[in-house]
Amino acid sequence: MPARGRLTRRLVQLYAGLALYGASSALLVEAGLGLEPWNVLHQGLAELTGLTIGAVSIVVGAAVLLLWIPLRQRPGLGTVSNVFVVGLAMDGALALLPEAHSLAVRVPLLVAGVVLNGAATGLYIAAAFGPGPRDGLMTGLHRRTGRSIRLMRTAVEVTVVVTGFLLGGTIGVGTLLYAVSIGPLAQFFLRMFAVPTASRGSAVVATGSPHGAILRP
Repeated sequence: MPARGRLTRRLVQLYAGLALYGASSALLVEAGLGLEPWNVLHQGLAELTGLTIGAVSIVVGAAVLLLWIPLRQRPGLGTVSNVFVVGLAMDGALALLPEAHSLAVRVPLLVAGVVLNGAATGLYIAAAFGPGPRDGLMTGLHRRTGRSIRLMRTAVEVTVVVTGFLLGGTIGVGTLLYAVSIGPLAQFFLRMFAVPTASRGSAVVATGSPHGAILRP
């Protein structure tokens, strides 16, 4: 694939993936059966502040990105885009989605949200424009402390889930379903959306293999 065509494909994947991630998160919010860890925190803060969950996602993403400075992490185009696109897409989708009341509607919304979230993760990670701010926090803590990524991820996500729940965020069967399925789903879609390796690097790409990334923006 020519270099220009490859770059175009990667940009399309990046922004389609981030927009789809926000929309899929909106499906989980509307299902009301449990959110992914960071959105439990976002929803709790939204309840506390009166802001929309998408707006809170943007504020939290920007705050987390500031923590990259002492951790000496280098953001990519995808990192900065992640902060804004996911939150805007989530609020946009929530404005369009009708309210769901019966389980006959909420359960399919939950399943669709989890599967589409896996597809979105595969899309934007395979584009290789840098990790999301929350993933960079985990990898930065790993490098600075010497502790495993698994331990850092667990510690951070348990903290945000507990904090979000105490603030009024929703946890439930959807949170568990997301936790056990997002890894395999994202790995499947990473292979599906893999972009041919470029012969030369790009100035807007953060270094590292997308397959080694933590599977969450």
